[in-house]
Amino acid sequence: MMQVCRELDMTYQTLKYYCNEGLVPNVKRDNNNRRVFDEKDVKWIKDLTCLKKCGLSIQEMKEYLELCLQGESTIILRKEMLAKKQEALLVSIKELEDSVAYIDWKQNFYDEVLSGQRPYISNLIRTKE
Repeated sequence: MMQVCRELDMTYQTLKYYCNEGLVPNVKRDNNNRRVFDEKDVKWIKDLTCLKKCGLSIQEMKEYLELCLQGESTIILRKEMLAKKQEALLVSIKELEDSVAYIDWKQNFYDEVLSGQRPYISNLIRTKE
């Protein structure tokens, strides 16, 4: 397990958790009852890592795995599941882009105030008019 963890830059605890949760099916064991991962296992664990980064919960990962184990007949369901997650990610990206744009605008505003190009105006500080 440690070799796979190093190869995938994953903590031992995470890999053990995935295995204990049944997310890595059909893992073989050696004579000392240690898990032995083959090339297909490692590729699947990489997929799990990507699914996690995409925001799938453990339960969603289990559902996806179950669909995968059922074979080709569930491809449409898997595509739908991934499409929903992709849509949510695109919304998150848009929100992050909007946040970055706000910070860019605010930094520019501060630069202009500091350089004397514009007066400082605050919505928080009350002034007598």
